[in-house]
Amino acid sequence: MCGRFAMDQETNDLIEEFVAQGNDFREWRPQYSIAPTDTVPIVRERAKDGEIVRTIEPAAWDFHPPFIKDAKRPQFNARLETVATLGLWKSAFASSRCIVPMRGYYEWEPRIVNGKEIKQPHFIHGPGRILAAAGIATARQIDGAWQVSTAIITREARDASGEIHDRMPVFLPDDVYDEWLTPVRLETPEQKEHMLELLRDVSGGVASKITTYEVDRKVNSTRSADPADPTLIEPLY
Repeated sequence: MCGRFAMDQETNDLIEEFVAQGNDFREWRPQYSIAPTDTVPIVRERAKDGEIVRTIEPAAWDFHPPFIKDAKRPQFNARLETVATLGLWKSAFASSRCIVPMRGYYEWEPRIVNGKEIKQPHFIHGPGRILAAAGIATARQIDGAWQVSTAIITREARDASGEIHDRMPVFLPDDVYDEWLTPVRLETPEQKEHMLELLRDVSGGVASKITTYEVDRKVNSTRSADPADPTLIEPLY
């Protein structure tokens, strides 16, 4: 799964990477410890004045559609196996797909040190500075203003990711950004299955390029770790 990640690129870097329009989410600053409910940049496309517009915009990492009044806990990961059929996710999968950019994400490995169990964090990342996680988005009104929220789609882990945890985000290569982000609604079971099969195929290829290294345990606590501290993702050795 993915319960914490880092995104250290500026807005201009994201605009260039995803060929998006400018002047979006300019208040974004790199963060090295992003937790559920935090605000993150997402990439999505919407129809505007007869054109399809791709933007970088803020979203809460806590999927909260308008039909759910009070959530008991954050909903931040959607399983690939059920994202097209489960009531919470299926409408967004059909018509409101997005990308959640990240530098990499953290997983924790239990181990025994001096007779005590500790949780050793690993930073899991790709060969480049941006990984594109497949996500879904929704929006609801709060005090008259629209709030966008998102969840990251996960799958069974492969390669280096699987050495630490049994789940990982579904990562996309750049040649499928357009197909994934298109706001055209998936209406038929065949269209939905085609998209699921695409995610399975391309994410397996990205997974083969994922590597991992241990980082300092100061990242373990969301209360004490400074999200703006770049040393959180530095290798321990």
